[in-house]
Amino acid sequence: MPDITWSDPFCAEAVNCFRLGVDADGNAYIALNGAEDVYLTDTHDALRQMIADIKAGKADHLL
Repeated sequence: MPDITWSDPFCAEAVNCFRLGVDADGNAYIALNGAEDVYLTDTHDALRQMIADIKAGKADHLL
């Protein structure tokens, strides 16, 4: 497992909590809170764009 630095959990109405992480190589990670050993990974830029799209309302159904 890579050395991932995880953020504090993000929760939608106290459910559906997830965490974002990054490693020293610039990869970004997303995982359910409490299940950080099972995660999706992509580049930091790709994750940043996904978060921007969610905030813009383009994918609010994901939360």
